[in-house]
Amino acid sequence: MEKHKTQKNVLGEDLELCSNAPLTGWFRDGCCNTDENDKGLHTVCVQVNDEFLEWCKNAGNDLITPHPNHGFPGLKNGDKWCVCASWFARAVEAGKGCPIFLKRTHVNTLKIIPIETLKRFAKDLS
Repeated sequence: MEKHKTQKNVLGEDLELCSNAPLTGWFRDGCCNTDENDKGLHTVCVQVNDEFLEWCKNAGNDLITPHPNHGFPGLKNGDKWCVCASWFARAVEAGKGCPIFLKRTHVNTLKIIPIETLKRFAKDLS
C-alpha cells in the first residue's frame, strides 16, 4: 500500500493514531483514514464498551465475533477501533454512544455527525 498524505481530524489538525492493537482503520494502518472506496466511512475512533458492543451486535453489526479471514480480531471492552460514522450516529440516537477521541476521528465524520455531538463523547477534549 502506498503511503497516503496525512489526513485531518475533526479539529482540523493532523489525524492521530487510533489503535495498533488491535490494528484498526479502513487501510489497517492504525488510523481512521478514509478514501472514496470507504462506503461505510470508518472514521470515528471509539473506545468500545460492553454496552456499545452489545447494542451493535443486536442491531446487526457484530463487532465481538472474530473474523480472522477479514483481519478482524473481534473487539472487547476498552479496545479502540475506527467505527462507521453512521453506526456511531445510530448508537448515539439509541443512547448507546461510547467514548471517542476527537484527535483520532477523521474530519469526514462531520458530514454525518455534528461536532457538538462528537464533543459530548470526547475523551480528549481539553
